[in-house]
Amino acid sequence: MERPFTIQHDINISLAATIHYPSNESKETDKKMPLVIICHGFVGSRIGVDRLFLLASRELANKGFLVLRFDFAGCGESSGVYGEHGLDSMIAQTRSVLDYGLSLDCVDPLRVTLLGHSLGGAVALLTGTKDRRVKSLALWSPVAHPFNDILKIVGRGVYDESVKKGYADYHGYRLKPEFFESLQQHQPFQEAPQFNGDVFIAHGTSDDTIPTDYSFLLEKTFWLRGEGRCDKNIIFQADHTYTQGAHKFELYQSTVDWLGTHEKRQQDWQHWSI
Repeated sequence: MERPFTIQHDINISLAATIHYPSNESKETDKKMPLVIICHGFVGSRIGVDRLFLLASRELANKGFLVLRFDFAGCGESSGVYGEHGLDSMIAQTRSVLDYGLSLDCVDPLRVTLLGHSLGGAVALLTGTKDRRVKSLALWSPVAHPFNDILKIVGRGVYDESVKKGYADYHGYRLKPEFFESLQQHQPFQEAPQFNGDVFIAHGTSDDTIPTDYSFLLEKTFWLRGEGRCDKNIIFQADHTYTQGAHKFELYQSTVDWLGTHEKRQQDWQHWSI
């Protein structure tokens, strides 16, 4: 079962969201459920290109996860102006969604995963470094240099116009200088070691938007931490949004499989600790 609703982020911003409940076949009524929150990418939406996040949410729900996907302010059906809200605001919005998810009695607070794609991957990672309620991360084609990566997408002219005029139009989104400044203030590579939980990374070899090399370097960065492990799946010939059905299937399957093994490791660790 899935249901659309809104989450109040602050007085002026309502975040449009959809909750997916586990199927009756997968739900264990006597146990609390693991939570997955999905963060979409730059000027995206909670549906995703070619329904990337919608289909992922349904797949995860079929495997027993409670899933929340939402539109960042100014995207999709959420209120607000996207170009007025930088990375720090996106992190705060994600934490508001976390607040809602963890307010549900059916959610297990020890099994909370942020799943982020592209810029949403950077948001998920940066949120995880600041919020201990996030226990694991699943990063799909993650942005690692926010300012340079988004500048590559929009073009230098859009950035220069925003500085000159106070805003620039990009596909109907009004991007302000403050938006670009916020991208410069965070470096995921440097902040990644602050997250202590387990991480899964997926990336396509034919990604022309965000270099696949980022994921190899992120994996190395995560493995250099004192705790937490990192696994990855490099999907042959997959593009940035996993357009082909076979690539989506591999992405979803590897993510679900990793979440399952992650939960088993957590349970084994808890038993060993006792």
